[in-house]
This record gives sequence, structure tokens and C-alpha cells, in this order.
Amino acid sequence: MAKPYVKRGKNDAADAEALCEAMSRPTMRFVPVKTAEQQAALMLVGVRDRLIRNRTQLANTIRSYAAEFGLTATKGIAQLVPLLERIAADESLPALAQELFAMQAKEYTQLQAQIGEVDAKLTTWHRADERSQRLAQIPGVGPIGSVLLTMKTPEPELFRSGRQFAAWIGLTPKDHSTGGKVRLGVITRAGDEGLRSVLVIGATSVIQQALRSGKVSPWLAAILKRKSPKLAAVALANKTARIAWKMMVTGETYIEKSVVAAVAGTV
Repeated sequence: MAKPYVKRGKNDAADAEALCEAMSRPTMRFVPVKTAEQQAALMLVGVRDRLIRNRTQLANTIRSYAAEFGLTATKGIAQLVPLLERIAADESLPALAQELFAMQAKEYTQLQAQIGEVDAKLTTWHRADERSQRLAQIPGVGPIGSVLLTMKTPEPELFRSGRQFAAWIGLTPKDHSTGGKVRLGVITRAGDEGLRSVLVIGATSVIQQALRSGKVSPWLAAILKRKSPKLAAVALANKTARIAWKMMVTGETYIEKSVVAAVAGTV
């Protein structure tokens, strides 16, 4: 953040001067220092993300190797175990291939068990935190999303509005306005990637469920008429972030109409 204030010639003295200059700016935002317990909780989320990435990589590897032997399965992590069972029962496969598939199946089972242990710890943390339980009431924000929002926003009052909070997460378009002309570009994708991803995935799930049930809100229906489902999911995630910010600042519970109306007054 101090880089724009470095005049010329990067060295320790110039960096120190730039830091002092940045500290004096009235619009500068500062990150609150996390407690050791908060840092440990964030570490738990980071470990879960790494385990899921490893599982996805392993699942894709198994699928690609199996496809070379003519064994395929439909999309979805739930289809991997039946695929492994079919592989184990296929006597036409070479012995070496069977051995290697069995090795990967064992690794997959271990990853699943580790993810289960981490999820159990996150669930325990979620149930013990009052704010996290309130945030989980928002459609599209499950236990993981509420835990991330709570952990990564220990002081939500540092943001002046829900719009600023959504921009911090990276759910707003880039601004290229000049000469009085408003020019908005693609989504910035600034801020925390994990938090943004959870909110967008949750919004996607809400849209899919609404379309299946036929109960689409007028606001969402208007967005879907103008934009693709992916862009609509980002817009809904932006709205979810604003609602979450309002709930974190005021301490109120989720009531759809009242909370949305309150957020509308802040944007």
C-alpha cells in the first residue's frame, strides 16, 4: 500500500518515508491485528482449501487414467467412488494398472477422511460463534461461508457501507471512468479469493434452486433477463455481501425484506 508514495530510488529510508506518508492519509484503511485464536481458525480454513485442491487434482488424475482404459463416469465428485469400484472389479485391466489405481483410491480415501475431520472442526467453531450462526441464515451462505465472513472480517465497522465491503471482496466492476463518462469493466477480483469464491458458489446454488422451483424473485428475474447466469451469480453475491456486512455491523438476524431494505438505504 505504501508503494505509490515512494518517490524515487527504493531503499529503506525511502520506504520508511513512504510508510509515514501513507499513515497520514485520511482515506487509508488499516487491517486489524488478528488474535492467535483467529489466526489458528484461518489456518483451519486454509488447510481445508488445500485438501480440497488436492482431492480435485487426484480425482481428475484418476478420471483421465481410467478414460484411457475406456472407463468413464459422469461429472461430480460423488461419481468417483463408483468409478473406483468399477475399476477394481474390471479383470481386463493389467495388474500394474490395478495396483496403481488401488494406490490412488487409498490416497483418495485418506483425503476424504482428512477433509471430514477439518469440516467437523469448522462446524464446531461455527456452532460456538453467535455471528457465524446468524450469517448462515442468509440464502447462499452456509456454515463455511459464514465462518469465512466472520474470520476474515473481525471489524466490519471499518467499512463505511455495504458497497465498500463488496468492493473489498472484489465483487464490483473495474472503474475506467474519465471526462464525466462512466465506463465500467470486468469484475475486479480484488481482495480475498476464497471468500469471493464461496459467495459466488453460494449465489450460483441459490439461482439454480430458484430456477428449478420456479420461485424467482422479481429482482433476480430482472437480472437474468439482462445477464447470463454467471454474471447474475456475481450480482447476487454482491448483494449477499452487502446483507452480511449490514448484519455484522448491526447485530441483527436475517429477515429478508427488512434487511434488504436496510441495505438499499446504504448503497
